[in-house]
Amino acid sequence: MSFTDSDRVIDCAGRPLDLSRPRVMGILNVTPDSFSDGGLFDSVAQAVGHAAHMVEEGAAIIDVGGESTRPGAAEVPVDEELRRVIPVIDALHDSLDVPVSIDTRKPEVMQAAVAAGAGLINDVTALQTPGAIKLAAQLGVPVCLMHMQGTPESMQEQPSYADVVTEVKGFLLERAEACMQQGIDRNNILLDPGFGFGKTTTHNLQLLQQLEQLVAAGFPVLVGLSRKSMIGQILGLPVDQRLYAGLALAVLAAWQGAAIVRCHDVRQTHEAILMCQVVRDAREQPPGS
Repeated sequence: MSFTDSDRVIDCAGRPLDLSRPRVMGILNVTPDSFSDGGLFDSVAQAVGHAAHMVEEGAAIIDVGGESTRPGAAEVPVDEELRRVIPVIDALHDSLDVPVSIDTRKPEVMQAAVAAGAGLINDVTALQTPGAIKLAAQLGVPVCLMHMQGTPESMQEQPSYADVVTEVKGFLLERAEACMQQGIDRNNILLDPGFGFGKTTTHNLQLLQQLEQLVAAGFPVLVGLSRKSMIGQILGLPVDQRLYAGLALAVLAAWQGAAIVRCHDVRQTHEAILMCQVVRDAREQPPGS
């Protein structure tokens, strides 16, 4: 999918998400231990206020997560994850007009979140949990399938690939096919190469440099590059100083056709990828127009 050949609008439980140009997904972590913003939005009021601010800054969808998937993170019990996310999703659905997505790998959380108003399932395990695909098909909302080698607890210990681009693309297309075979509409499937999830810095750079290969598969591609450790490893920057490098990565992804950029710094990312689109559009205008 590119800037010019897509008129795709996906239906997120009655709320449209227009992917005719790249969109920003605002990150809303309601966790105590996420790598960048853990503990900042503990109350429902804080979470809703921050989400509203991100929408004002240009976010087209808000992604709510109640379990950190940073390297080394331990799994959160279902009951605790539900306690964190459901009141927030319910409040966001009532107060905002944009779609809300649920970032979870647990079918129980997926079901409760969609019942509360979530319109997209964003799963770092690509719906590999037993029963997840069948449930997602029944719920009827779009799904984002992400690649991860290993689990959050172990994924960065020794990631290894013969050809990271080919293997990540192959895995995601296999998962997409499995979803379609169990009743999920092709138009409701998004793919995420999983930058930083079971990959070295070199793997991440290779995936970004060749992102067009995944885009060419025809599914909308979501990327999460915001404040990633690869920036810190290359530039020696702490988490709170990675904005400008993250914007460069976001533009590189958008230029190659990424449909959604998931990020913390919404206004800056929105403006950067909008300018990227304007340049792309100008290149495709007839001479002298």
